[in-house]
Amino acid sequence: MSLITILCRLVADKATLRYLWELMADKYTPLINELLEQLAQHPDFETWLEKGEVPKDTIKTICNSLKIQDRFADQPGRFYTSAVTLVKEVYKSWFTLQQRRQRQIKGKERWLNMLKSDIELQQESQCNLDIIRAKATEVLISFVAKFTQDKNKQSKIKKGNKTKKNKKDSSNTTLFNGLFDIYEKTEDCLSRCALAYLLKNKCQVSEVDEDPEQYAKSRRKKEIEIERLRNQINSRKPKGRDLTGEKWLETLSEAVNQVPRNEDEAKSWQAILLKGNSCIPYPVDYETNTDLTWLTNDKGRIFVKFNGLNKLIDEPKFEVYCDSRQFHYFQRFCQDWQIWHDEDETYSSGLFILRSARLLWQEQKGTKEPWETHHLILQCSVETRLWTQEETELVRLEKINKAEKTIQNMEQKGNLSQTQLPRLERERTQRRKLNNPFPGRPSKPLYQGKSHILVGVSLGLDKPATVAVVDAANNKVLTYRSVKQLLGDNYNLLNRQRQQQQRLSHERHKAQKQNAPNSSGESELGQYVDRLLADAIVAIAKTYFAGSIVLPKLRDMREIIQSEIQTKAEKKIPGYKEGQQNYAKDYRVSVHRWSYGRLIESIQTQAAKSGIYIESGSQPIRDSQQEQARELALFAYQQR
Repeated sequence: MSLITILCRLVADKATLRYLWELMADKYTPLINELLEQLAQHPDFETWLEKGEVPKDTIKTICNSLKIQDRFADQPGRFYTSAVTLVKEVYKSWFTLQQRRQRQIKGKERWLNMLKSDIELQQESQCNLDIIRAKATEVLISFVAKFTQDKNKQSKIKKGNKTKKNKKDSSNTTLFNGLFDIYEKTEDCLSRCALAYLLKNKCQVSEVDEDPEQYAKSRRKKEIEIERLRNQINSRKPKGRDLTGEKWLETLSEAVNQVPRNEDEAKSWQAILLKGNSCIPYPVDYETNTDLTWLTNDKGRIFVKFNGLNKLIDEPKFEVYCDSRQFHYFQRFCQDWQIWHDEDETYSSGLFILRSARLLWQEQKGTKEPWETHHLILQCSVETRLWTQEETELVRLEKINKAEKTIQNMEQKGNLSQTQLPRLERERTQRRKLNNPFPGRPSKPLYQGKSHILVGVSLGLDKPATVAVVDAANNKVLTYRSVKQLLGDNYNLLNRQRQQQQRLSHERHKAQKQNAPNSSGESELGQYVDRLLADAIVAIAKTYFAGSIVLPKLRDMREIIQSEIQTKAEKKIPGYKEGQQNYAKDYRVSVHRWSYGRLIESIQTQAAKSGIYIESGSQPIRDSQQEQARELALFAYQQR
């Protein structure tokens, strides 16, 4: 990852801020709301749901038909383009959630169809439980032997001979999944019953008789999960932001004066009333870096102007207010833009350090007018690889190769359409400009890490981060670092953060019991600790000339944390299941979860600034955090 995001506040006169607020709140946001609603009623909606995406051309067609209406007219062209892109992303995210829920339902129904009590298994197989257990033992021994043999064969396959098919086959190597696949392919009644017995008992042959109440409870639990997922699938489609509160008031009036026709309508009313009103307009995306004009005055203050607003506002110039740590980025924006503007036919804007920007309002508390209360924010996406002369040269060569391939492919096709010809001309122009190295970059030697040295970072509940520096070529650990060693003198901040989490959690719990509003949120202490950890991890990577930092995938964190708690409970209270469950419950309350996504993002940002490559892998569930960090690094090296 070489992209980072920085923020600044934009300050302008009251009239400019008012006009921009009214433009975004009264025209831009209602346009997005209307697009969302019309797409939800489109006859092809179900087809889009299956594909997981709305065609962009369809959104453009609907948007063009709305532009001529007075309530959506007279907006900058960038606003219409941004609306189309935003609506496409909203529905893409919503479709992804729906598809995931459908897959979950399918998987849970698959499990439910297999799940049978011991009595039902005996009736179906017409055998007693001892015979089923004996058959289950036989099947398990046979499968484990074949499973081990296949794994040994796969480990001997050379990396260069791996194909996509091999990767697909090797992904389904867990004992549970393997037994489930055999269950669905087996036709013999006794074998199916034996496999069902193994699967419901966690791939083990249990010597304890089944508790009917526990079985019924487990089955009902799965049925409830399916019902909840189906209710979520049938939930309302994206409706947009109700800035005026009219929709909320209409729903309240309906709920007071009418009786709901069915339970679904009552739930929809409840969802709208509980959600409340949004008070901030949708953000505007500026995906082209040349849509922003950067200026400086004689005092060194930085200003920015947005293309398209010039026709609507007299001198729409916004002054940049930013953190001193980010000021040098905005200075570079000005420098890049000035060089390109002075000789726009010489240099390519594709080498700007600024890649894209987003204009948005940040909510603030106050009683003044909204454009005076809320802050106008510019969110900038920065390509850190373009900071130095050496790294810019590498990016320039990459872009040249990409442009040449595109031009070659288009020229080979021949008979280009009227829309393809302008694109070909743009690619040729871009290729010509890329021949000229972008001036004004400071020189700094490239970071040269050793590819076989990796820094594995394992995440946990008790210890947010543990590091292992591994020489993968020699299968050797160079050093370990605990969270205490990483933070050093600042380790006390970690304890302070946890105490703060416990206090805020207690305050929220009291407010919920009293049905009182509560806005207690975390301070920036957790964010600061994340930055300290990220700096320390990147520093140790530089010390050992590591080629990459390996981070775990977030999707595995729930299972990792659950396993960590379970391991602690088993060690604390061996052989007593109920006591282990109570201990695990109390432990979850006493130790609050870390914001792992925020920590990973901090590490990625700091690594990108230093030119250190980021890899990802699945963190092991068992073993200590040191061993997990070591295995994570070795696994990433083997997967290259």
